[in-house]
Amino acid sequence: MSDLDVAIIGAGPAGLAASIECQHRNLSHVVIEKGSIVESLRKFPTNMVYFTTPDLLEIGELPLVSSREKPTRLEALKYYRRVAERYQLPLNLYEKVDAVERQNGLFRLDTTLQARQPGENRTYLARKLIVATGYYDNPNRLGVPGEDSPKVSHYYHEAHPYYQMNVAVVGGANSAAETALDLYRSGVNVTLIHWHAELSSHIKYWVRPDIDNRIERGEIRAFFNTRVEEILPDKLRLKTGDGRRFEIDNDFVLALIGYHPDYRLLESMGIEIEPEKGRPVHDPETLESNVPGLYVAGGMVSGRETNKIFIENGRFHGAKIVRHLAAHLQESR
Repeated sequence: MSDLDVAIIGAGPAGLAASIECQHRNLSHVVIEKGSIVESLRKFPTNMVYFTTPDLLEIGELPLVSSREKPTRLEALKYYRRVAERYQLPLNLYEKVDAVERQNGLFRLDTTLQARQPGENRTYLARKLIVATGYYDNPNRLGVPGEDSPKVSHYYHEAHPYYQMNVAVVGGANSAAETALDLYRSGVNVTLIHWHAELSSHIKYWVRPDIDNRIERGEIRAFFNTRVEEILPDKLRLKTGDGRRFEIDNDFVLALIGYHPDYRLLESMGIEIEPEKGRPVHDPETLESNVPGLYVAGGMVSGRETNKIFIENGRFHGAKIVRHLAAHLQESR
């Protein structure tokens, strides 16, 4: 395969925006994605409604049409498919990047196909590399016995499978609060478990009074200053901040305690990680990492502080990155 100007890892909104900018500048490039287009958005709860307005999710100057003030997950998925079709973006979906290394001044990407011809290997050479892999594929773990049980999930899709079951929602931010409310209204016996004294201050303003009222009335049972110590087949063993241990009946656990970037992949490329916040080291103006010619984009830029960068501001990373790398490509020719 001939050398590419740019390789982009990740087909989320940030990766798609970067691809559009490459198209505008006639840069040869490819977008490599181990799952579907906007894979992270696909994994969001089935009936999710975004916190933001449609215009703040738009890329490539294409309007996102929504039937109400705030778009739904389904509308967003349809929109990003339309963006890819409109710009004829070069998407290589269901292709996993296994390794990245420098070779004669180029980035060499070794990949494995996950569909169509699963197991087939490919190699790409690119002058510049943009990593926009997000963080949603890498859930934070509780780190307790029983966490790998089939009854435990780090994602929530819909309430129906949990009807009349005892479900523990672990966490105290938006995902945990909205999940607990959805389960409660679908006939599920919900227990919310959070290791802090109160819920996160970042919970959406219209969700906060709702979850507070349900907890106050006992409609959603809640344990604060409490951690899960062990996950048993039909129970949970909990421990409070003052050392008291007790058990509750349990059928399913939804551990919604956040996500983080794929640090192993980043470090294998030579990207340094800030130890305190888990952010990849980068220039905030150009988004170039400590590895020359290698850029980071989208939510992964914020590291463990996943409430810092969303689609609303990450969608601008592509233009910033491509403007910088295009200038350097021009100088080298």
